[in-house]
Amino acid sequence: MEEVLIVLTLFKNSIIISLLLCTNVYANQIYISQAGTDNDNTTVQVSQDGEDNEVRLSIGGSGNELNIFQYGKDAYVGFTSTWGSGFGWGGDLDGEDNILDIMQLCNQSTCHGDRFEFHIQGSDNDVAFAQGYNATTTGVLTSDDLESGGHFVRLDIHGNDNKVIGSQRASGDRHSNITYIYGNDNDVYTKQEYNSNKSINLTINNNDNDVDIIQSGNASHSATIGISGSYGTDLDLLQYSSTAQTYSLTQNCQTAAGCSVSVTQE
Repeated sequence: MEEVLIVLTLFKNSIIISLLLCTNVYANQIYISQAGTDNDNTTVQVSQDGEDNEVRLSIGGSGNELNIFQYGKDAYVGFTSTWGSGFGWGGDLDGEDNILDIMQLCNQSTCHGDRFEFHIQGSDNDVAFAQGYNATTTGVLTSDDLESGGHFVRLDIHGNDNKVIGSQRASGDRHSNITYIYGNDNDVYTKQEYNSNKSINLTINNNDNDVDIIQSGNASHSATIGISGSYGTDLDLLQYSSTAQTYSLTQNCQTAAGCSVSVTQE
């Protein structure tokens, strides 16, 4: 396998493409639809090393930075399967100064296909997500030689100034993380690791929450979280062990000092 690295800089209705390396691309595909006329200083960097990887973007907004790295086979990054292309309403970002860093890894001969979807429509959001890796809150990534992919994320952020870090890692099973964030200034960290299927479905409808959700161990764990209210919630949820764990929370914080929830299931 050879690597292809493409850097695209968007100005108004034009795209400048810098092709840094391209050898035997093996049917990798990159589609970019430029929506609107306000695409100043948006940069898209795509690195594909493998086969049948796909990036499908509808870009709107200005000052955005997208860094996409696909290593292996059958990975996808782009607009969502639920809403489709955002070209008609101004693009899948359609905001300003967002930064997306997406990494996907499969190092097996058979890959199940990682999929990362997004639709932001807000500004100053920072999203870093790694599939096939274990990520820390400081951005450190680790992996092993048993990553077969099959993980799924549908993100969707409509607010501003949110920071999201996440990772999914397993040698044979699949992890799902839906997310949705409609508020501002939220700090969210999620990690799913080890085998057996794991799922997170998080929805945030207010501001200033700090959420950590870690699901690990060789068992099927699920977390369904809904956070709202006039004030923020500090949530720490840890589910691990070889026994399946399930947790569901509907939190409406009306306490001026903020709310706090800490749960460990092992």
